[in-house]
Amino acid sequence: MKILTLNFLCCARKTCKSSPASFPLHPKEASLEQIETDINALFIKNILPRLDWEAMKTLTIELGLPALPTEPPSPEALEDPDSGEPSQTLKDLHQLLMETSIESGALRCGNCDHEYAVKEGIANFLLPSHMV
Repeated sequence: MKILTLNFLCCARKTCKSSPASFPLHPKEASLEQIETDINALFIKNILPRLDWEAMKTLTIELGLPALPTEPPSPEALEDPDSGEPSQTLKDLHQLLMETSIESGALRCGNCDHEYAVKEGIANFLLPSHMV
């Protein structure tokens, strides 16, 4: 499960949908995996405005990854103005969002404390019948 995906997930319980504590889900005992991919600068530029930056900062701290800056980078900061090559900021964001995955562990809801297991990079969001 890519780190980027966590920015779009919240608890599956109906009672948690209205609670701001249900987002983001908090990784617990997460085992991370790095899988190299080619940089897609256009994708990163387009996804950046859709990210909840505060949630991303929280996730990186909880996963023990390098801290993100206080504010999201501007699109201009993602390319070297002289050469048009990807900047270090773009490379770092690509590595965090696209190459870093949670291989195993759990995702915990901050509202109800329910844990969703992650095995082989796939989170199980099926709820037991008493929680639906």
